[in-house]
Amino acid sequence: MTEVAARHYASLAVPRYTSYPTAADFTAAVGREQYEAWLRRLRQGEAVSLYLHVPYCRDLCYYCGCHAKIARRDTVIEDYADTLIREIRQAGQYLTERPQAVHLHWGGGTPSILGGEGLARVTQVLREYFDFSDNMEHAIELDPRKVDKKLARDLARIGVNRASLGVQDFNPAVQAAIGRIQPVEQVEATVNALWQAGITSLNFDLIYGLPLQTAESLRETCERVGMFRPSRIACYGYAHLPARRANQKLIDPATLPDADARFEQAHSVGEAFLAMGYEPVGIDHYALPQDTLAVAARNGRLRRNFQGYTDDDCPTLLGFGASSISQFREGYTQNIADIRQYGAHVAEGHAPVMRGYAFNDSDRLRARIIEKLMCDFSVDLNEFAPAAQFSDELALLRPLTADGIVTVQDGVIAMVPQHKTLVRLVAAVFDEFRRETAHSFSMAI
Repeated sequence: MTEVAARHYASLAVPRYTSYPTAADFTAAVGREQYEAWLRRLRQGEAVSLYLHVPYCRDLCYYCGCHAKIARRDTVIEDYADTLIREIRQAGQYLTERPQAVHLHWGGGTPSILGGEGLARVTQVLREYFDFSDNMEHAIELDPRKVDKKLARDLARIGVNRASLGVQDFNPAVQAAIGRIQPVEQVEATVNALWQAGITSLNFDLIYGLPLQTAESLRETCERVGMFRPSRIACYGYAHLPARRANQKLIDPATLPDADARFEQAHSVGEAFLAMGYEPVGIDHYALPQDTLAVAARNGRLRRNFQGYTDDDCPTLLGFGASSISQFREGYTQNIADIRQYGAHVAEGHAPVMRGYAFNDSDRLRARIIEKLMCDFSVDLNEFAPAAQFSDELALLRPLTADGIVTVQDGVIAMVPQHKTLVRLVAAVFDEFRRETAHSFSMAI
């Protein structure tokens, strides 16, 4: 395949496939009734993952695509913590037995905005309904600008053992263009505070495709990241969707790299971290060889859920907080995204579920195929679906096969190694809900 063709494919818009069906395909046909019924089916000791979404930040970065909102007053934060606790207790009423939490993840927004006391209160309520596994991974997303030694100690006290730091980029000009000034020294102080508190498993989150970024400036950022030696690094492509995220209108589109530049940036990031001894995990993650994520990738046990790549193999993920998504064996549910409406439903004693999706057999099969492609870059249809007919899908793969992106032989679909980053295009072939409105999704690279 020519480089021109590769760059063309990289510019196509496809889902990220952190789920199948994607959240864009959820409907109001699945709601509170199904959520409560699915909770009742959880059994004693059944392994589950927990996710808590805190949608507030003190300042909103220009690039942010999350369900987040600025909170100026502490009372707003306190009220949200109270609402989160009420939601957990309401869900707990439908648990007939005590599942075992093996993963707990705080996301946002800036979840540490709850403060040490607020985080501890919510964690204690979770313990009322779930048994925490002795080796539970307890992770939190942090803004390096908002972490001090006291917060680090508070996090360790409630059992946090992994922290993800939103670094994004170290270049001062890029930081100014995205409204997030955080010098290297500030990140270093946060890392030291976490290490001193005993939280040594660190993830760094980066973004390429930001305004004023170049492949060279990103390489410099990667070199500085390497000095901290985080156990995991995620580097996502920025999705500029100002029609859906008003804060992104603050970014001058003329300063954004074009498809060719994004292509170069993604490759330069990969080359930089591989040279530092990191192993590639999926399409946008890197991990040190001894990290559990790298081990899972090597052993074919890598999974993918709403947090991205993970070694978490729980079939059930319970999400709490505005906009959070829960995954059950039977399907998905999603909470109301609007914070006020979310709070009003919880105050009335109702599960704040607004939509979801109930799986059928075809969905389960396609979800397994898509996850296998996204994690292992290959799938044997004879193993997953020996009796299934995928003639339409195989026909759609022919152009990708002709261009040398993927191979298809005796039912085995495999990405050509140098084009693994285009795997989302191959996964989309098995997506029965593909949208004609490509602008709803981000670029493949």
